[in-house]
Amino acid sequence: MKTIKHEITAIPALLELIDISGAIITIDAMGTQTEIVRLIRDKKADYVLALKTNHPTQKAQVKNWFDKAIADNFEGIKFSHDRRVEKGHHRTEKRLVWAVPLSEFGGLYKQEQWSGLQTIVMIERTRHLWNKVTHEVQFYLSSLPPDASYLGNAIRTHWGIENQVHWTLDVTFNEDHCRVRSGNSPRNLALLRRMALNTLNQEKSLKRSLRQKMNRAAMNNDYMMTVLQSFCQ
Repeated sequence: MKTIKHEITAIPALLELIDISGAIITIDAMGTQTEIVRLIRDKKADYVLALKTNHPTQKAQVKNWFDKAIADNFEGIKFSHDRRVEKGHHRTEKRLVWAVPLSEFGGLYKQEQWSGLQTIVMIERTRHLWNKVTHEVQFYLSSLPPDASYLGNAIRTHWGIENQVHWTLDVTFNEDHCRVRSGNSPRNLALLRRMALNTLNQEKSLKRSLRQKMNRAAMNNDYMMTVLQSFCQ
């Protein structure tokens, strides 16, 4: 719990440091906080934020609303819908996106606390893997207009970045094999890995893979200093 509180504090501090004007800020459920939303809007940006169990009343209201709307085939409701099917790497993924104006909900629990809120989004993902089928439904709050294709792309881009970073950390640093579990050590090590990853990416003089650059820094003090200098720039 302490680590989560630290990250909730860190997100506004980061947003204060950078120019986000005109950007779309996507954050997982941990960042779905009314003060973070207010800061994003104050800095002239838009948001697409995951709605999960950290806001149980709103999530339950949204889920029940969509369950009924889908059962009634969205009769009499203004909405935008998008459907995508992607195939590759022995996987087929179908994504269904519904984007509904806030006005169609007839009032969302404490909606006045969510600055600029315009749209509620539901995404249904079905993945057919070689050995199993997975299915998940997720909900999002957004200050953007109800354009299902546009919002779906923003959410897909967010998770594409998350998945790519995770894959790189596992391949380069064997993150998934780390057995450190106690206290704040897992979070601290994860932060150090991401700092190392960013630093190695910033160092451009050696045209090698991340793993080769990491090994060179471990064996060559001069190159290690070059990597550290790129971090300080």
